[in-house]
Amino acid sequence: MSDPKATDTAKPAQQVTSRAADTSARSAVKAATDPIRSLDPVRGGESETYEAHWTGRLLIFLRVMAVLSMAKGLYHWSIVCGLGGPPEGFEYQPTPWQTATVYFAVIDLVAAVGLWLAAAWGAVVWLTACVSMAAVEVFFPQVYGGRLLVVAAEAVLLFSYLFLAIQSAREHPN
Repeated sequence: MSDPKATDTAKPAQQVTSRAADTSARSAVKAATDPIRSLDPVRGGESETYEAHWTGRLLIFLRVMAVLSMAKGLYHWSIVCGLGGPPEGFEYQPTPWQTATVYFAVIDLVAAVGLWLAAAWGAVVWLTACVSMAAVEVFFPQVYGGRLLVVAAEAVLLFSYLFLAIQSAREHPN
């Protein structure tokens, strides 16, 4: 016959296992239905039950833009510190040029951090930096010289982000 003590110890083990499975299932459902989590455009590091090709592409794009924004911010800071830029130095430049240089030195680095984290605020700061650079180039050519190639590059990057964000949003219909 069977030992009654053996069956008694098997039951609590099964109950613990089923409780752990129930808790895991509840936390997965909670994460999927949590309204705060559904606002995030990119969920890096979480396992998905489906293949999110556009979300992955968007995440790669954001990381590349983070590296470029970091490079731009460090370039502007090098000009402020006197390591590059005009031979006369930063302090002898016109005030609008100095203001724009410091503005882009700060905003590009902040955008780089936000983009790397794939945070919504990072994309907003980066979009602000893109539009600001295009506006300075178009409406204030005396500041940086009105380079239309920079405006075109910013526009291509902006529309690339919008395309990827829309495609990623279509993958997450909830």
